[in-house]
Amino acid sequence: MIRPLKDGVIADFKVTERMLSYFIQKAHQRRTLVHPRIVISIPSEVTQVEKRAVMDSAYRAKVAEVHLVEQAMMAALGAGMPVSQAGGNIVVDIGGGTTDVAIISLCGIVYAHSLRIAGNHMDEAIMNYLKRKYNLLVGEHTAEQIKIELGSAYVLDKPLTKEIKGRSLMEGVPRMVTLDDSEIREALSECVTAVVSAIRVALERTPPELAADISDRGIVLAGGGALLRNLDKRIREETGLPVCIAEDPLCSVVLGAARLLNNFRLLRRVAVD
Repeated sequence: MIRPLKDGVIADFKVTERMLSYFIQKAHQRRTLVHPRIVISIPSEVTQVEKRAVMDSAYRAKVAEVHLVEQAMMAALGAGMPVSQAGGNIVVDIGGGTTDVAIISLCGIVYAHSLRIAGNHMDEAIMNYLKRKYNLLVGEHTAEQIKIELGSAYVLDKPLTKEIKGRSLMEGVPRMVTLDDSEIREALSECVTAVVSAIRVALERTPPELAADISDRGIVLAGGGALLRNLDKRIREETGLPVCIAEDPLCSVVLGAARLLNNFRLLRRVAVD
């Protein structure tokens, strides 16, 4: 498996270009002479060089117009947040490669921080924990399944267990161990703490006039990482603010992109120069 994008930025330029070309052709029923307008989400703190790499990849895939929008803004739009109003909104988008925390008001980002700790790093943390504690080697897919089935950010009401198969590092043969949710919570604790700390820093840097709106509206979680059990409860305990999960967290950014393509005036307001 090749990952053309890693930690929210391009890792393989040629493969990214081919991937974009494939998606464009698929969206236009395999027609080749198509030069569409596309919207691409980027993490909040990418450098000018990384932005240029994204733009170049898109233009080399025969695109007419490219618009870059910060990922947190797209997630907020996809979650149905009132980003064009004067009040403050805080959104936390926990994707695969990055976690974006942003405070949004009047279609602008007041404060944004992109953390290179997200879903993929949680999988790595589980793999390292099993290697360290059980001398067991598992793949990324198995680690992700463990995260989905046992992962949690706060103590569960009902304990969960799962049998895991992997390769023993000591004997080099297949081996099975039984894990419970408390072990995976321990493995994920560092990643979850980093996300919670990023939210606390964002709240500390919120302008006073927007703080009142945020205390009323609360924090909205988007992205696949928002589905981690009891993450909303953990953030609620740590911040004292109401926390809700977007209606379709996995597709929030994509839904936001679709909304922008249907509203070009809004796209002009939120696009990154």
